[in-house]
Amino acid sequence: MGKYESLAKEIVKNVGGKENVSSLTHCITRLRFKLKDESKANDQVIKDMDGVVTVMKSGGQYQVVIGNHVPEVYADVMPLLGMEEGSADRAEDAPSGNLFNRAIDIISGIFQPILGIMAACGMVKGLNALFVALGWYPETCGGYLVLNAIGDGLFNFLPLFLGYTAAKKFNLKPMIGLVIGAIMCYPTIQNTALSNGGEALYTLFSGTMFESKVYTDFFGIPLIAMDYTGTVIPVIFVVYFASKCDKFFSKFIPDLVKFFFVPMLTLLISIPVGLLILGPVATFASKIIAEAVMTVRNFSPLLAGAIVGLTWQILVIFGLHWGFIPVYINNIQMNGFDNVMMPFFACTFATSAVVLAIFFKTKNKQLKEMALPNFISGIFGVTEPAIYGILLPLKKPFIISCIIGGIGGGFYGALNFRKFSMGGMGIFELPAMIEPDGSMGNLIVALVGIAITMILAFIVTMILYKEETPKQEEKETLITEKKQQESCENKMVKQLEIASPIKGTVLKLEKMKDDAFASGVLGKGAAIIPEEGNVYAPADGVITALFPTLHAIGMQADNGLELLIHIGLDTVQLNGEGFRAMVKQGDRVKKGQLLVTFDKEFIESKGFCLETPVLVTNSDDFLEVIETKQIEVSPGDCFITVLQ
Repeated sequence: MGKYESLAKEIVKNVGGKENVSSLTHCITRLRFKLKDESKANDQVIKDMDGVVTVMKSGGQYQVVIGNHVPEVYADVMPLLGMEEGSADRAEDAPSGNLFNRAIDIISGIFQPILGIMAACGMVKGLNALFVALGWYPETCGGYLVLNAIGDGLFNFLPLFLGYTAAKKFNLKPMIGLVIGAIMCYPTIQNTALSNGGEALYTLFSGTMFESKVYTDFFGIPLIAMDYTGTVIPVIFVVYFASKCDKFFSKFIPDLVKFFFVPMLTLLISIPVGLLILGPVATFASKIIAEAVMTVRNFSPLLAGAIVGLTWQILVIFGLHWGFIPVYINNIQMNGFDNVMMPFFACTFATSAVVLAIFFKTKNKQLKEMALPNFISGIFGVTEPAIYGILLPLKKPFIISCIIGGIGGGFYGALNFRKFSMGGMGIFELPAMIEPDGSMGNLIVALVGIAITMILAFIVTMILYKEETPKQEEKETLITEKKQQESCENKMVKQLEIASPIKGTVLKLEKMKDDAFASGVLGKGAAIIPEEGNVYAPADGVITALFPTLHAIGMQADNGLELLIHIGLDTVQLNGEGFRAMVKQGDRVKKGQLLVTFDKEFIESKGFCLETPVLVTNSDDFLEVIETKQIEVSPGDCFITVLQ
């Protein structure tokens, strides 16, 4: 295990344990769980963990936003789940929710495993083009050829990678998916289908956007000429169909020969159907998508860009932005560039500039410490930490970033801003914006858009963002408390108080290491980490239960509250060793009376946790249970207030 072992254990425990996890993937900033029962996850506990930004539920996934170090946390979580990467990431585990959620889940599951390497390859390709344009070396040199191979390798043979990841998603043996991707890129099929001497046998769908030449056939069935290298949708369709074939044949083929007969029959059926029907249909679907998005953009490039820029951050919040990856890739593959999704580029820098302005304007030391690293992260294309950690909690800055992102997006849309190859994030995307002929016009548009967006966002934030002073906050708190007090008095609400039974540090119930106590199912209240080994009566009342192991005390207070004091976690295993009782069951006690003593050092030496919950077990009978806001408490201090 790595340096995030402790955080990983807490996350797994609070998503309901490994038995509640169907699968886990991760993207650039978040762990994406698929849980069997999301109600078992302790959302607030996870949100409050050091190292966790927030929790989101979207696209059928339970998303724990970590930040830039998510790969390290992921690596520490997976062994706790007993999984290998992607081993349980199956479409069968997809949520039974609406079609949109299922589609987002499938798309993200297929693309997330290759996003990092896709960004890396795209950066190499863009930098190679930049260096040639700057005249550092010619396109004919060996260095250019090698770097170009690094940049183009994944994209030229994209069906192989998507075949592999789609097979995992659709519960097909990954190697079969890889073979399907390889067949769709097989040179002989490509060359035969696309040329055959240069003369087509005939043309299908003449005069339409689907016009296709036929150079050969498959036992009399026309094989439509399609170049699948670098495509996205066709291989996903074929792998999905193959997964159904595999499942079908597995039911009937005897186990003795299933090992090789099932893959053989799966390929013999799925590949011809894929090349003759599914591949062409999927390619036609790609053309329809490309035409549709271009139609929207052609209506008003400025408006289309503004809409993308305005809404992109909202998509990021819900983790839905990755669902648009196929549109982005499809545009580049079909048109040689993307100018529909790229206006989102402005949002990255709008967010970064807003955070930078907050850094200069805030007097809050903690906020200032967060702002600078989040600004740097945003410039590099990762904006989630800034959105969740700063902009959303402050509200107005988030609205400013969306509006300025829309303005920047409109600028990019109006000037036909494009990206010519995939890869890179933030400033690392810039090389991919150099036009294929080496001209810099599009790159200049990118840089001007960055400047406009950042300057506007910075100035508007400096003008409109006003930080509340401590006096204002105190005033508002006093007003709120007064209103609450008046409300209680008007409704004749009665307050019942329970004193602290132990001296120590207060721990919120939901932060306890024991799920049963943390969930509140055993009662509401708070916990104490003891500083000494004495337990005193928190109120006047009767001891209703004193366990033979002396680790837990039940009490009926005279004010009607039923109380439980549980000394430590799992300390029942000590069978009373280290404990001494000063009272017995049925005794009437006074507030502050010594009930039990325990040997703190002895219990801790045996490896037991001494987190001690103090619970109101009949809390459902009352309006509200409010724990103390003190960090440290002593016996007699007000520990719990109950509204009746």
